[in-house]
Amino acid sequence: MREVQWNRLTAAELCALAARDAAVVIPTGATEQHGPHLATGVDDFLATEVCHRAAALAAEHTGVVVTPSIPTGLSEHHMAFGGTLTLSLPTLHALLRDICRSVIRAGFSRILIVNGHGGNMTALNVLTTELTVELATPIAVASYFGAGRAVVRDTLETQDGLMHACEGETSMMMAAHPGLIRDEHLPEAHGPRITLPAESTDPVYMAVPFDRITATGVAGDARAASAEKGERMLAGCAAALADIIVRDPWAK
Repeated sequence: MREVQWNRLTAAELCALAARDAAVVIPTGATEQHGPHLATGVDDFLATEVCHRAAALAAEHTGVVVTPSIPTGLSEHHMAFGGTLTLSLPTLHALLRDICRSVIRAGFSRILIVNGHGGNMTALNVLTTELTVELATPIAVASYFGAGRAVVRDTLETQDGLMHACEGETSMMMAAHPGLIRDEHLPEAHGPRITLPAESTDPVYMAVPFDRITATGVAGDARAASAEKGERMLAGCAAALADIIVRDPWAK
């Protein structure tokens, strides 16, 4: 299998990929509370897992490489629970700018930022517009759970899409990182259903701390999770993301 991880390749190998006009994928997640049963790195771990799988699939058709992940995002709404790291919007902008600039200076021109955190969605849409202008290079963004929306919806039993520390995220962690599940806390891992702010049809938006939404830190019901569901969603999201890479959105 072809190596797709940037930091496992040599400089010469990366230069060769740049000469082939390979796509560069940047996983972007968050480090924040995920209820009583999940480690704080869920969004980072899952975005990275899907990106690695997608790149392995896409590499059969085009050059592709995955950078080290950005493990911290915009998580102010989770700060009240503790255990959360958050960036300010200007810091995320500066971090993405410098990483993308480095990628471009290394000879690449096709960049896809892959998001794994609902709280990043709206900001990343805006920032990619800014970065495309600043760096004079077309930059694309996709949330892995948006790319794989159909398989997520068809797999889950208690919800239509990902929420937070829910049936979906817990299932994927069971498949990818089972050692990070606190099984003894699964019975208490449930909370109200939510719609991600970026997908809401409400005409008014207000910032609401997550502890006002759920006392457990969970939105959805993790008690319905299983590794089998998780594997199906990871595979489906990776296939959808690989299809995006191969279809070459930068050529539009």
